[in-house]
Amino acid sequence: MEDITFENWEQLPSLADADAAELAEAIRYVLDAKRGKDIAVIPVEGRSDITDCFVLSSANSGTHVRALADEVEFRMGQRGVQPLHTDGGDQRDWMVVDFGTVIVHVFNREAREFYHLDKLYAEPKTSAEED
Repeated sequence: MEDITFENWEQLPSLADADAAELAEAIRYVLDAKRGKDIAVIPVEGRSDITDCFVLSSANSGTHVRALADEVEFRMGQRGVQPLHTDGGDQRDWMVVDFGTVIVHVFNREAREFYHLDKLYAEPKTSAEED
């Protein structure tokens, strides 16, 4: 996605029928372009009943948390994908944008460290890796 700019974002193909991996990558791009920090795409298919993938990002401040979540919602809307639900708009530490197959979590640094979803949903080690 290196050749993509937001000037031509709307002209790109719709993501309405995209799989979770493709949607997560587009979301990762938006977060990165708007200076999200420590962005992680975590596949959870088969380990979660609610989604196939989490995208996590840290923000520098409460205002940045809101700006990142709003930008993801806006840019995905331009590509034909609307969130099923958004939560945390009144808070300044964590917002969630739910696209069904992908759920986006935008945290301030303290909330990300406290909830530590990265570790909670890390790929389980195989018995060979544990030895």
